[in-house]
Amino acid sequence: MALAQKTFYTEDDYYKLPDNIRAELIDGQFYDMSAPSRIHQEIVHFLDKKIGVHIDSQKGSCKVYPAPFAVKLFNRKQDVIVEPDISVICDKTKLTDSGCTGAPDWVIEIVSPGNPSHDYIRKLNLYAEAGVREYWIVDPRIEKVIVYYLEQADFRIGTYTFHDKIKVNIWNDLWIDFQELNL
Repeated sequence: MALAQKTFYTEDDYYKLPDNIRAELIDGQFYDMSAPSRIHQEIVHFLDKKIGVHIDSQKGSCKVYPAPFAVKLFNRKQDVIVEPDISVICDKTKLTDSGCTGAPDWVIEIVSPGNPSHDYIRKLNLYAEAGVREYWIVDPRIEKVIVYYLEQADFRIGTYTFHDKIKVNIWNDLWIDFQELNL
């Protein structure tokens, strides 16, 4: 008896998904994305606004994109496209009409209760492998923020609460005060 073969999906399959379907493509497999909660959206809005205001005030060249925003992490692979909750891209050559090709400088994920290991393990490993410089995991259930500074020469991890003011490591002059979130 032959075993059923697992279907392997590619970038072409990802872009053929219906508009009402949100999914990520990781190692040739689709992972459905549930609709975000109100708290999730408040956190995304808060962070997007803080980062955008900072970039504008510094007349910076970086761009901030909240989800849905397709990020093809690896140029060589056709089977990994993620949709981080927030992507900050400082190299404009990575931007395409479809989203981003290559690693963003900074990625923020807000943990969904249905699949926390997706952000804590699977995506952490992908982002580190792809060359994302900084990765934040914001977990509203436990009101924690884990910051991974993934620069190979200066790898650091920090754990914070929603009562802390957190330094953005890719810039010298941005701190985000989570107490301002007011959930």
